[in-house]
Amino acid sequence: MAPDTSTQIHNIGYRSYDGPRLGRAYARKSLFSQSLRGAYGLGRSAKSKVLPMILFAVMCVPALILVAVAIAVPGSTELPIKYTTYALTTQVVIGLYLASQAPQSVSRDLRFKTVPLYFSRPIERVDYVVAKFAAMASALFILTATPLLIMWIGSLLAKFDFGDQTKGFGQGLVSVLLLSLLFAGLGLVMAALTPRRGFGVAAVIGLLLIPYGAVSTVQAVAYSTGNTGAIDWLGLFSPITLIDGVQTAFLGATSAFPGGEGPTAAIGAVYLLVVLALIVGSYAALMARYRKAGL
Repeated sequence: MAPDTSTQIHNIGYRSYDGPRLGRAYARKSLFSQSLRGAYGLGRSAKSKVLPMILFAVMCVPALILVAVAIAVPGSTELPIKYTTYALTTQVVIGLYLASQAPQSVSRDLRFKTVPLYFSRPIERVDYVVAKFAAMASALFILTATPLLIMWIGSLLAKFDFGDQTKGFGQGLVSVLLLSLLFAGLGLVMAALTPRRGFGVAAVIGLLLIPYGAVSTVQAVAYSTGNTGAIDWLGLFSPITLIDGVQTAFLGATSAFPGGEGPTAAIGAVYLLVVLALIVGSYAALMARYRKAGL
């Protein structure tokens, strides 16, 4: 039988990589940087930049207006609202931002089955979860802390008391840091439950708004019927009221609870423990989600 001469082997120049291998730490850092940039549309299409940049501007413009009013009003000695109040006042904007960006961060990887590519050597499941969690929390912190920075700089330009303003600014930063960690964890868990971005958006919005609406309604009923002792404990069942309770108990904030009476330090400690438990639980749920998915 004559040999088959139609088969040929071509040398197309492939060769092994002999350079340095940067390892897991570099891969984790790159994934964090990519995810953080993506949360503001950087490195993506112009269409992807529109919503996060609009929401960022919406967060900052009221702070600029507050500063302008404080400077313009003669005899003013402080800003119209406290630093710890700003994030709760703009909670709808924060919720919309989280609902739009948390699914973008994780749902697309699940939908297009690109996560196994991340988990090919050297990155591991824990690296992926830590990078995504840290990136989402950092994006939220930038969103919520920038208006506080604008207010602080404006207060200094208005020559308000430096010590009081710096103390309030620091308290506000601690508050939005806790908020960013809590909201990032809960948002990513909800977004990771489904590969469909639309479902993820609805799930995140529902998680933030439905419990808050229910808790606020029941708190109002308790206040109107004289059951004020139940108001503090009801606040444990909503992410937003949890942050309200922590900052009221420990950060000198004014509570948005009915009657303006927030939890005491003892009950505030329970609030803080619940917040920390939810943050740790969100991380554990994300780890379990990717283990269950077999990724």
